[in-house]
Amino acid sequence: MNFINSHYGEFAALLTALFWTVTSLAFESAAKKIGSLAVNIIRLVIGFTFLSIFNGISRGILFPVDATAYNWIWLTLSGLVGFVLGDLFLFKSYTIIGSRFSMLIMTLVPPITTFFSWILIGEKLRLLHLAGMMLTFSGIVIAIFSRNGKGEKFSIKLAPKGILFALGGAVGQALGLVLSKIGLKEYDPFAATQIRVIAGIIGFSVLITFMSRWDSIFKGLKNMQGVAATTLGAFFGPFLGVSFSLVAVKYTEAGIASTIMALVPVLIIAPAVILYKQKVTIAEIIGAVISVCGVAVMFL
Repeated sequence: MNFINSHYGEFAALLTALFWTVTSLAFESAAKKIGSLAVNIIRLVIGFTFLSIFNGISRGILFPVDATAYNWIWLTLSGLVGFVLGDLFLFKSYTIIGSRFSMLIMTLVPPITTFFSWILIGEKLRLLHLAGMMLTFSGIVIAIFSRNGKGEKFSIKLAPKGILFALGGAVGQALGLVLSKIGLKEYDPFAATQIRVIAGIIGFSVLITFMSRWDSIFKGLKNMQGVAATTLGAFFGPFLGVSFSLVAVKYTEAGIASTIMALVPVLIIAPAVILYKQKVTIAEIIGAVISVCGVAVMFL
């Protein structure tokens, strides 16, 4: 029990990675049915509903009316940077350089998070933690590079625009996480997630209005299979996943939390094999083992 209490943040980050694995599968299915833009805003609205119900039961407060101005300012910034800009750039990179290379660039989130947490809040990591981060990062890279995406060819000739969008997604996710830690303080993580989600909903609403895409959003709502997949993703993503990511950064360094949460490409291997009958390469298994060893080092 003492071990669990002393590594509360690390365990929360590991749960976050598990939740986000389910989310990524659900959102991939939903995006194919109703489009990524529709998924983005619908998931936030559904996630906000789950959060409101949960907070109403657990805290007796449906909405985060007890948050301070300080909480609102920093968590709103976090929501705009992480949910809106970060995800917008990431989804755009998918269309230019493909998901595999975008995911590879997204593995830069932990070191970028570590950099921002050092600059903004003065967090420093032990050499052992840095070694664990490098092991985990190496394993994820091996796992991603060993899997040839459908229709993708291995090439180092990637469109600069696609790389920049993916880097923008990585920076958005990393900075959003650090801003969350700044704004969280002693506030409840689930209520804090509500504030981030509110900012995300407003941000995407402005974007959709600017792009004149509301027709496609309402059309997506009529696809019951797409909405069902989005609801599943919202439960494990904006509701459980994002909330537990805030629990993680509250109780451990942001760099360590983001490294453990970056395990999704490795964790997704098993369900991909079971659900989609995809073949697993030796390199993927090696990468998974290395990543798990890296995470284990960060628990020391």
